[in-house]
Amino acid sequence: MTTLTDTEPKTPDLKTARGARRLVRGPRAGRQLHGGKWTYVALVLVTVMSLFPLVWTAIAASRSNSRLAETPPPLWFGGNLFKNLEFAWHEANMGTALLNTLVVAGTVSIGTVLFSTLAGFAFAKLRFRFKNLLLLLVIGTMMVPPQLSVVPLYMLIAELHWTDQLQAVILPTLVTAFGVFFMRQYLLQALPTELIEAARVDGASSIRIVWHIVFPAARPAMAVLGMLTFVQAWNDFFWPIIALTSSGNPTVQVALTGLAQGFDPDQSVIMAGALLGTLPLLIAFLVFGKQIVGGIMQGAVKG
Repeated sequence: MTTLTDTEPKTPDLKTARGARRLVRGPRAGRQLHGGKWTYVALVLVTVMSLFPLVWTAIAASRSNSRLAETPPPLWFGGNLFKNLEFAWHEANMGTALLNTLVVAGTVSIGTVLFSTLAGFAFAKLRFRFKNLLLLLVIGTMMVPPQLSVVPLYMLIAELHWTDQLQAVILPTLVTAFGVFFMRQYLLQALPTELIEAARVDGASSIRIVWHIVFPAARPAMAVLGMLTFVQAWNDFFWPIIALTSSGNPTVQVALTGLAQGFDPDQSVIMAGALLGTLPLLIAFLVFGKQIVGGIMQGAVKG
């Protein structure tokens, strides 16, 4: 006797399906995580500690030199802020110094990002002889102290008659070994080799590949490298103080040394000059902070 079996698929129980989804998703899936009170306490402490040097600079710039020498030091703002700022502006020629620093930092940042991206792409995706050896040589330059190159570099700019000129500060720092290594490591993961090969099959030239494929893929890392380079170039002091003079064609850091000269330098005026040199960086971060963070988030790789 032949027995008939039910071959139609059974509809799963609704309660069973909901229970399975709860097990997969978990009890807190889809909910926004919130930190505890100690998390906010730690964040407040870190924020206060980070802002304290800037706040203290503003407080010192608003006081007199005699008040800063007293014990305990002042912990609130005084009434000499604008007076000290005006004196530091004219005494240190801060207008020219800020313009020179903006030119130096902007040019160095653009050059470092451009050349480091091109070199990083070559080391990451192109095939040529002695590639690994050249990469080791580039990385090896990071281990050489910059003080060792001061004397021959100064002899070179003196031979070229570039002393006290901005190109003496710009050209030696147009590309860095850190930038090349940073962009190479990023492009190894962010830029598929198949995409470059497909572009070459379609007849794209090397310049078109770099412009339409490499630069868009490397944009997040270029934003980070540009930000780090701009801050480093803005705050650079060691080489500019050798190549430039505070009375000729100074950057901000070199101009501030003019305020510290004399038998009894006015500390409040020095702090006012330091505050003037810091404000452009703060404004840049306030204006472009979202774009920088957005560029970093665009480089996130989804699993």
